[in-house]
Amino acid sequence: MNRRTFLNISVASGVALLAGSIWARTARHASAAGVIATSASAFVKRRKYLVTAYGDIAYVDVGSGPAALFLHGFPLNSFQWRDAIQSLAPYRRCLAPDFLGLGYTRVGEGVSMKPVNQVAMLIAFLDKLGIDKVDVVGNDSGGAVAQLLAVHHPERIRSVLLTNCDTEIECPPKAMNPVIELAGQNRFAEEWLLPWWKDPNVARTPEGFGGMCYADPSNPTNEAVATYFTPLVQSAELRHRTNQFASALARNSLEGIGPALKASCIPMGVVWGTADSIFSIDGLHYLTENIGNLRFAERLDGYKLFWPEERPDVIRDQALRLWKARCQ
Repeated sequence: MNRRTFLNISVASGVALLAGSIWARTARHASAAGVIATSASAFVKRRKYLVTAYGDIAYVDVGSGPAALFLHGFPLNSFQWRDAIQSLAPYRRCLAPDFLGLGYTRVGEGVSMKPVNQVAMLIAFLDKLGIDKVDVVGNDSGGAVAQLLAVHHPERIRSVLLTNCDTEIECPPKAMNPVIELAGQNRFAEEWLLPWWKDPNVARTPEGFGGMCYADPSNPTNEAVATYFTPLVQSAELRHRTNQFASALARNSLEGIGPALKASCIPMGVVWGTADSIFSIDGLHYLTENIGNLRFAERLDGYKLFWPEERPDVIRDQALRLWKARCQ
């Protein structure tokens, strides 16, 4: 394809279904398919822990077949992928771990939370589960880890689907500078996340977490706010850990990755929300120019950073499209 030609996914597409309708259609078959339900309480019941040298990794393991690995963004956790997993479980064994320092993973004593160590943790995680290869889906900082997995452990990766995320030219993006600065002063979790956790209405303001990262002003829901932020801010110890995680993002972990991406034969696809104020459209341009085996690059007009949570139907459709591809 012409890498400067992007296919637009219409918000009103008759092919795509809204997240709510996906749940309504699939919930009746949840028990038979062995997939998760929509609520946080049901998601929690699915959570498992895998003991590794890096800590006890919290994750969900849903569905059957070849394995797919879902890598969440910051400051989220695997709950981000609940609806995507619901719709993809009939096709893949869907694994969604919480990163070191985020969500409900219990970080080992003295273990680094830098992206390179997240990669090492994921390899140990897959090894412990006896999984040789995975299809990877990544968003935000999870997209950076997905790229690192692809270039450093290509033998373990069948395909990579990237959504709005870090790229070599925006790692970290400028919007993260105040976060990293406050985290270095041990103030980010207290001054940003804690108020959102205490009052989800504040999180949903145009200036808050919701306004920055979601297209729908009703997002994130109260349930999502509690699920994402409770393990990050509930205690002084957790807030300190959260600040450490944010500080670990200060260095460009993707520096110099371009040639390796170009040389990779792993099939990759990109879907980019065009209203994202965190990662610019330049990131999409960079990926289309530097991914060697790019199968498609598409724009999702009007959507922001965490659109995969709002449009799991797009994740489903584009993941299935990519999973049909084979390395040439």
